[in-house]
Amino acid sequence: MKKIPVAILGATGTVGQKFAVLLDNHPQFEVRELVASPQSAGQQYQSVCRWKQNQPIPEALRSMVVKTTDAPLDSAVLFSGLDSSVAGTAETSYAKRGHAVISNAKNHRMDPDVPLIIPEVNSDHFALLKRQPYAGSITTNSNCSTMFLAMVLAPLHRRFGVEAVHVTTMQAISGAGYPGVASMDILGNVVPYIGDEEEKLETEAAKILGTLGDGEIVPAPFAVSAQCNRVPVFDGHTETLSVRFAQRVSPEDVSDCLRTFTGPPQELKLPSAPDRPIVVTDAPDRPQPARDVWLGNGMVTVVGRIRPCPVFDVKMVILGHNTVRGAAGAAILNAEAMLAMGYLEP
Repeated sequence: MKKIPVAILGATGTVGQKFAVLLDNHPQFEVRELVASPQSAGQQYQSVCRWKQNQPIPEALRSMVVKTTDAPLDSAVLFSGLDSSVAGTAETSYAKRGHAVISNAKNHRMDPDVPLIIPEVNSDHFALLKRQPYAGSITTNSNCSTMFLAMVLAPLHRRFGVEAVHVTTMQAISGAGYPGVASMDILGNVVPYIGDEEEKLETEAAKILGTLGDGEIVPAPFAVSAQCNRVPVFDGHTETLSVRFAQRVSPEDVSDCLRTFTGPPQELKLPSAPDRPIVVTDAPDRPQPARDVWLGNGMVTVVGRIRPCPVFDVKMVILGHNTVRGAAGAAILNAEAMLAMGYLEP
């Protein structure tokens, strides 16, 4: 199969760098263009990128000349790691020009005609792309914390009916981008506020788990209450979750439901898809970011400590890699699903 040429928008940032790593030697996509701020334009990627990944810059990208968002692009597919301050206008402009934009930015997630996709959960929402007024399209993935919450709630809601959710997050500093949080603010500390984060968890999960009917999404009918904290962990968002169900449900029921969950990416054997999107551990002290965040190459949600909740019904701990499955890896998996399902031209 001839590889599809793609561009990375926001290529010098944290998510842009992760796109560069994950797309290196990808079987379906080949990075042909890099886009960043005007200060970087016209210079080689290796000269303007403060590289912070745990492997070298891919050789094919080192000498690639960086473009700006004003420059015309040849690539059919654009992976966006743009900052939200510029992403909204830039992504709309690219979509109007015929590009398929796969975005990690927040700007278009809640637009009525833009699908907010976790392909294991709501791949049917790709149908919204047919309603968009663009020559191209815009597809989004969720906020990093919402990703793992929605992944767990989806099979539980389908089988048992979720009525209410309380979630508290302990979010890694890499989620704040580089240079992240000042050392004197985060070392030996917990910061109990992340701007807009609680609102994203509460609204995005409802859209992802909603139903598509008559060309629009009807949000899921249950409430989510979220509390979000920044903690001194480098990678991996941990969340403590309590759920009330519409019927009597035991921890064993929840564990069985999550262990057996799969979706279209697994059925289609997409290149970035893990064999199981949810891994359940029986260890009494897991999951832990330092030990579990790279399970499934960072593309799984790890769940542990599933036990009765004296306030709701069942409580648990969940963990996911915030810059892989919670960001760049999610967008790449969305593109793979779009290609397999006929929403991208090969």
